[in-house]
Amino acid sequence: MPRFSLLIIVFLLINNVFAQVSPKEHFGFSIGDDYQLTTNTQTEAYFKILASSDRVKFVEIGKTEEGRSQNMLIVSSPENLRKLDHYKEISQKLAHAEGLSDQEAKILANEGKAVVWIDGGLHATETLGIHQLIETAWQLISRKDAETLRILDNTIILMTHANPDGHELVSNWYMREKVPEKRSLLNLPRLYEKYAGHDNNRDFFMLNLKETQNIARQLFIEWLPQIMYNHHQAGPAGSVVAGAPYRDPFNYVFDPIIMTSIDALGAAMNNRLNAENKPGYTQKYGSVFSTWYNGGLRTTTYFHNIIGLLTETVGGPNPSEIPLVPQRLIPNGGTTFPVKPQKWHFRQSIDYSVSMNYAVLNYAQRYRDELLYNIYLMGRNSINRGCKDTWGLSPKKIDAINIAYQKDNKNERVPAQIPSRYYDSVMLDPKQRDARGYIIPAGQDDFPTAIKFVNALLRTGILVHKASDNFTVAGKKYLKGTYVIKTDQAFRPHVLDMFEPQDHPNDFKYEGGPPVEPYDAAGWTLAYMMNVNFDRILESFTGPFKRIPYGELESPELKPLASSGAYLINAQSNNAFRAVNELLNAGQSVSRVSNGADIGDFYIPATEKSRAILRDQITNPGLEIRSASNTLKSITKLSPLRIALWDTYGGSMPSGWVRFLMEQYNFKATILYPQEIDEGNLNSKYDVIIFVPGAIPAYSSQGTPSVAVTSPNPQTIPDEYKKQLGRISPDKSIPQLKKFLENGGRIVAIGSSTDIAYHLGLPVKNHLVEMGSNGKERRLPSEKYYIPGSILRINVDNTLSAAWGMPEQADVYFDNSPVFRVLTEAASKGKIKPLLWFSQPKSLRSGWAWGQEYLQDGVSAFEAEVGKGKLYAFGSEITFRAQTHGTFKLLFNQLYGQKSD
Repeated sequence: MPRFSLLIIVFLLINNVFAQVSPKEHFGFSIGDDYQLTTNTQTEAYFKILASSDRVKFVEIGKTEEGRSQNMLIVSSPENLRKLDHYKEISQKLAHAEGLSDQEAKILANEGKAVVWIDGGLHATETLGIHQLIETAWQLISRKDAETLRILDNTIILMTHANPDGHELVSNWYMREKVPEKRSLLNLPRLYEKYAGHDNNRDFFMLNLKETQNIARQLFIEWLPQIMYNHHQAGPAGSVVAGAPYRDPFNYVFDPIIMTSIDALGAAMNNRLNAENKPGYTQKYGSVFSTWYNGGLRTTTYFHNIIGLLTETVGGPNPSEIPLVPQRLIPNGGTTFPVKPQKWHFRQSIDYSVSMNYAVLNYAQRYRDELLYNIYLMGRNSINRGCKDTWGLSPKKIDAINIAYQKDNKNERVPAQIPSRYYDSVMLDPKQRDARGYIIPAGQDDFPTAIKFVNALLRTGILVHKASDNFTVAGKKYLKGTYVIKTDQAFRPHVLDMFEPQDHPNDFKYEGGPPVEPYDAAGWTLAYMMNVNFDRILESFTGPFKRIPYGELESPELKPLASSGAYLINAQSNNAFRAVNELLNAGQSVSRVSNGADIGDFYIPATEKSRAILRDQITNPGLEIRSASNTLKSITKLSPLRIALWDTYGGSMPSGWVRFLMEQYNFKATILYPQEIDEGNLNSKYDVIIFVPGAIPAYSSQGTPSVAVTSPNPQTIPDEYKKQLGRISPDKSIPQLKKFLENGGRIVAIGSSTDIAYHLGLPVKNHLVEMGSNGKERRLPSEKYYIPGSILRINVDNTLSAAWGMPEQADVYFDNSPVFRVLTEAASKGKIKPLLWFSQPKSLRSGWAWGQEYLQDGVSAFEAEVGKGKLYAFGSEITFRAQTHGTFKLLFNQLYGQKSD
């Protein structure tokens, strides 16, 4: 035998030996052993060992927020891996459904391989996620049974680590205890994703975070799998797993094939567990999970015709109990095979997860061609709907049909069946048609933020065009550089969802009863939250439109900085604040125009340094700058303030998102913990303190918090974190905050933290009350008033410096948020100035607002004088998940000192 051939054989044998290293041999324990967790460092090393197998390709899909590698194993047969690019191209072509006939699509579907995504670890304290991924990868690579070989031959499996940073943090925290029985996942010192924590699973249409960007590129640009499976924990008490199919409502923009495919795969998982005598799978109304929301790792896939699966499974490294929940012991459509109360071990959860993974993969290999053809069909259906007159169904349109009937029939109760002409009166009304496309005009006041919106679409695989010249549509003229998003594309559901209002149904447990809480938000229209100006076009239109390649991001147009003695930056631009902070940090002079047509705009005298900074800001991140007179009257000079941002031990997600914004816009903020507040002397260190939702305890007239809050035992916390312990308290913290205000400090309170106004005894009251039978005011019950996460239209006093740069009406994110009534005397004396208020009986823009008429005349935000200082209270969520770009200015405006020139 030739020497070279012998070397190849030896090399292959060595690789195969490495690939057969079991988890126990690598980690020192079997996956699922009690009291044992892997770290990310160990797992990455193991994945690289597995990658020596001819069944695996190891891929780094990007870097995390903390700079770690985010990795994916591509698992399939050796023959498939050799043709990986070919199968990826087939998956892309079928998902986009462009330029294919049905016959051509069938040929590709017969030739292609089903692509299945399985991830783990997104929520790092849900330790089953990453560990089932390790065990499943090992089994797929080492097993030689017929089922595994069929799976490898017919599928390509994308096994992705969703949160390496959190994995390292959580496992090191757990394993630091030497005595296994004393190990605990409780009291993690910080968020398990640098900024978002658990909210990393709410970032998949905005894509702020590096991890979500990495994942989205694989899902929506590179691979476009037919199935994605997202592992989470934990199932409802008295069950083992909550999984597909899910409860209503589902989003009305979906292709119906999505919903029936979820049903089919849910049945496959449930059936396999039943066949393997693994009870405890619950579905539909057996759990809270639905398919309404966009923005989760699983849910955003539905809007891209990908079958998204979620399971929530019990179990962790510490042995636990399946509790007795009597009502779950009766078999029904939610739980066909109830589980008995019992002791539960981590390995059981691993085994359940592997079984469900195999159920999904076995389904994919059996129905490979059907899955591939169906994703084409859904894309084709979307394209067809987008290029002709289409009327989507929604509760409001059904209400319109009923109203039309009642109008003709003296408001009588609508019977079960009515003449079809009432359907035609709504569903064939030209004004009620779905849009053929959306135009985002160049030249709008905050065009760089509009470009950020466009990039969010591009990152999620949406087809976007850009005008290469001026053009006219429906009699309106548009500039070169305008963006066009047409709806005749495969991912039309996502396009509609980002531009159109969500119309959540009135969902109650029973007639006249309390509402059923949505799983996360009810409305989230991103164009509204980002205050993007767009036109909704109902007719077919053409123009000088250049197609932007899928996933290729846009940048603002490069424009030279004019030679001038001074410059103005539009206050309506969010990026203005980034530029201002760069200038102030460099010691440059910045002022704001205090009245006139340019009120709120930033004024910068020209120097060599200021010009250099402005040139840089024009290109990155983008800024509109205009020349100004050397001598402007009525300006107030700005100075940087010492900013403190409240946080707590374990990390606050709202605080993490604001910390993200501070970094993005170049604000310097110090993290402030409750112990430092209680120590007092705050004015010596800070000028302004930001309190996000959840920071200030709810006010009780008895002077005690309405909800008891527990803190970790300091004896169990390492010394380096002890200074972070504690909570804001009415008896210690509030008096120090009052002193801070009275001595000239500022406080910005957001959401529930606006309760500080009540703690301070300010002359405001809750607007959302009614008179009880005892003659005393009480909160409106949820049967009368309920507004879960939705977008509302609000009035703005943009003549006040706190709201400079805002439009006269704005869209705000509102989640049963505080609304105030300012007492007449305080308002008349100017001690309290309303900034945002509801002027109409109907303010809903997107989502669900039951009893919204109660909002009318209520104040959502105000500024109040407290001694020498000011409180800025914003009831609405003005920084929500770093998505609400349209209201960022309401925070940013408060972070500068101002002195009149």
